[in-house]
Amino acid sequence: METMHLLVEQSGSVLWLTLNRPERLNAFSPEMIAGLTRAIEHAAMDDAVRAIVLSGAGRAFSAGGDVKAMGQSSASQAYEHIGRLNRLIMTMKSCEKPIIAAVHGVAAGAGFNLALACDLILAAEDSQFILSFANVGLVSDGGGSYWLPRLVGPHLAKQFFFTAEPISAHRLYELGVLSKIVPAEELREAVEALAAKLAARPTKAIGKQKRLIEHALTATLEEILEEERLIQGLMVETDDHREGVAAFKEKRKPVFQGK
Repeated sequence: METMHLLVEQSGSVLWLTLNRPERLNAFSPEMIAGLTRAIEHAAMDDAVRAIVLSGAGRAFSAGGDVKAMGQSSASQAYEHIGRLNRLIMTMKSCEKPIIAAVHGVAAGAGFNLALACDLILAAEDSQFILSFANVGLVSDGGGSYWLPRLVGPHLAKQFFFTAEPISAHRLYELGVLSKIVPAEELREAVEALAAKLAARPTKAIGKQKRLIEHALTATLEEILEEERLIQGLMVETDDHREGVAAFKEKRKPVFQGK
């Protein structure tokens, strides 16, 4: 599963996926996108994986699209490339395992949007985010036009996209886009702690809750109420539910197995 542009490592029940083009600030390549898609598809079906971390090698999380390769693509080539990126984004959102983005350095363009497609974002305090598409005469790809207005509102999203000005981690934390910011030297430790915590939670319930929240962005109240009703019928028959109830009655910490 590991490719030259993607490092794959499993530590316990946490799968670490590291973008690995440090000489290009982890700008996307077709190989990287395909590798990420395959890795997350596999993780979604692997009971041994209960949380996923996405990070970048070297000095940055990701610069997004490879600017050095731009200006040479035809409309059809761009359409095909973004189709592959779209498949990755949809794979991430349909994966019923929590995905954490660990951001340091720069997250630019589609690299920023890749982080937004994760369920939680932890970032180094000195990291910078930039929706740089307008600087090269492009619009957002990778779902930023969907995520950002829902997180910060349409007017602020327009400002970020139109001006392409860098946004600090502190600003995004205040806006609720980032889950936590820590000193750069503490990022790995903070991500490991959160990933371990999520991996120890009831995986099936976490996955279904992720699905409910995503659907709630476009569903009616009636649709969500019925979906909650149907899913809860499945959850009450899981081993983790039984363990949670037993632990509560016995006044002890539950030991979930993700089943």
